[in-house]
Amino acid sequence: MSVSRIIEGHDHTIVSCTPDHSVHAAAMLLSEKRIGALPVLDGERIAGIFSERDLLNCIARDGAQVLDRKVGEIMTSSVITIEVNTDALAALSLMTKRRIRHLPAVDGGRMVGFVSIGDLVKYRMDRIEEEANAMREYITTA
Repeated sequence: MSVSRIIEGHDHTIVSCTPDHSVHAAAMLLSEKRIGALPVLDGERIAGIFSERDLLNCIARDGAQVLDRKVGEIMTSSVITIEVNTDALAALSLMTKRRIRHLPAVDGGRMVGFVSIGDLVKYRMDRIEEEANAMREYITTA
């Protein structure tokens, strides 16, 4: 199954910010939406990812005054993306290898979704459960 199928099940509103947002405003958005990362969009282009880890590292290094800075100054700017037709297990493997928890999904260079490692693990667990149920069904009817 491709990542596009997983994205289909999401609310199609992508919560994001821009490089010009204040770190404080972006942190409030993370808290309000109870999410761990925001894609940082410059128009339709993905400029970076702003995560709880980015926030924590900057506060630990520079103190609370970092909240007045712009997201563009502290975001992770080397963004790894996947195409929407990428297999879900391939995306999960990429996240594991690169030690990342969020992936923007793009179609023709335009961001169309944002998947977390939790989304992909849930997909995998659902498939394992379906396979186990099918095996139980097969055994009991054979």
